[in-house]
Amino acid sequence: MTIWKTIATTLALAGVSFPALAQDGTSRQVSVTIDASRSIGALPPTWRFFGADEPNYATMKDGRKLLVELGALKSGDVYFRAHNLLTSGDGTPSFKWGSTNVYTDDKAGKPVYDWTIVDGIIDSYRAQGIHPYLQIGFMPEALSSAPAGVPYRHAWKPGVDYGKIATGWSYPPKDYAKWGELAYQWTRHNVERYGRAEVERWFFEVWNEPNLDFYWRGTPEDFYKMHDYAIAGVRRALPTARVGGPDVAGAGGTFMDGFLKHVTTGKNYATGQIGTPTDFLSFHAKGKPSIVDGHVRMGIATHLMAADGGFTKVLSIPALAAKPVVIGESDPEGCAACPGPENAYRNGTMYSSYTAASFARIWELAAKRKVNLAGIVSWSFEFEGQPWFAGYRQLATNGVDLPVLNVFRLFAKLGETRLASTSSAQIPLESVMEDGVRGTPDVGTLATRTADGRLAVLVWHYHDDDLAGPDAQIHIALNGLRSAPVKATVWRVDPTHANAFAAWRAMGSPQSPDTGQYAALEAASRMHPETVSIARGKAGTATLDMRLARQGVALVLLDGA
Repeated sequence: MTIWKTIATTLALAGVSFPALAQDGTSRQVSVTIDASRSIGALPPTWRFFGADEPNYATMKDGRKLLVELGALKSGDVYFRAHNLLTSGDGTPSFKWGSTNVYTDDKAGKPVYDWTIVDGIIDSYRAQGIHPYLQIGFMPEALSSAPAGVPYRHAWKPGVDYGKIATGWSYPPKDYAKWGELAYQWTRHNVERYGRAEVERWFFEVWNEPNLDFYWRGTPEDFYKMHDYAIAGVRRALPTARVGGPDVAGAGGTFMDGFLKHVTTGKNYATGQIGTPTDFLSFHAKGKPSIVDGHVRMGIATHLMAADGGFTKVLSIPALAAKPVVIGESDPEGCAACPGPENAYRNGTMYSSYTAASFARIWELAAKRKVNLAGIVSWSFEFEGQPWFAGYRQLATNGVDLPVLNVFRLFAKLGETRLASTSSAQIPLESVMEDGVRGTPDVGTLATRTADGRLAVLVWHYHDDDLAGPDAQIHIALNGLRSAPVKATVWRVDPTHANAFAAWRAMGSPQSPDTGQYAALEAASRMHPETVSIARGKAGTATLDMRLARQGVALVLLDGA
């Protein structure tokens, strides 16, 4: 008996529910058609970006372990964005907090730079081949213009008013020249430490969500000025640095309008020239889950509408319309460190199936709008030393991967040439953006040709409501094949495959797993390939059949096709 048959039996005995067949024992019939001879454009690997509020976790035990997994997704081409890389403190992390203490003043008011902690963070990325999507922020205590009496560090924790995080770190610099010099010195140091060619690959941006008053306590003009000085400092140290921003929340409203006008036609505060160098543009897009009739209902429509709003802003300025775009945070909701009933989807297959369905739609939306989409940052890492499966938005818990991380492993198996594909049960993009997935489930697909010539077919079975439902019985028709496929391999993430959360619940939800239990959880988190039978048809055609549970995601790899 395989480990997953054992786990499935244990789950049933433990009373753990997961999507089931319809009452009459049947499943939903779905037809998928792939034309392997017809390319419909590129599928850029935009999924390879991750991030977190707490930068110091990257140097800790479970953080280092997770970085190994992220770096392996696409060797040498993964990026990580983190807040608090310039925040003052001793490097001890907590919720929505981290620090590096890179900048202090001596008694004469002269800058003192200490790169020790921040180097350790970036070294942790680079050890796994990961590149920084480098956020220049937040404000060092010695440079903060916060009024007297405002504490520098916040004491936020889950359950506390989110607005209370806006303490002294969130204020403009009291000396813009020193702020610009800090950006210069940091960039120069990075070039010396990591090499010019490496640092040229990084993304440099200033701050986070400056259109929200709990991240930015200055005016929009204060931000444009701070941005100008930082970018000027970076470019003075490395004229070829890739710079951009402003990583606003949502589409950014009038704040984004002002920023785009400033960087194209405004007078640069630091240089006196017209405009500010801008190599890429960035904004954030989030969904909005809720509780409906006692269960979680996801908000994929809100997420996609936010992405489209950001694309619209970028496209509104002809001089910027062709620039690369990064969705600097793209998630089902807005606070990774906030557990709660509406966020109960995070541990299991609701999160993994949402990720597949939402990324597929963002890819489709970007292609439709002709946006040069370079990256989609999943603001999901790990929370060191927290209870098992505590309900934070993360990729792993106590060093054990969650199902959602396996979806990124499936993405990594996709090629970058997209092929024509249809599914009889895939809900049109416009309908998902308007209404979400509230009626029949979305059983969708996308197909690619990999660099080594294989076909990779991704399928997902998604619904906004976190409820059980019938499986999908999927018939895949392959046309336009170069030759008869010799092998079909399926990788699955669903309630009974690559799902450590289900295995943990079947164990009785231990908060102190012993060595054997830990090993079993690690084993349960892993995907295992299955071979699927292929029915060869007339020349250039073949078919195969597979079953996909609700909240399931699968990838079919076909060799010799």
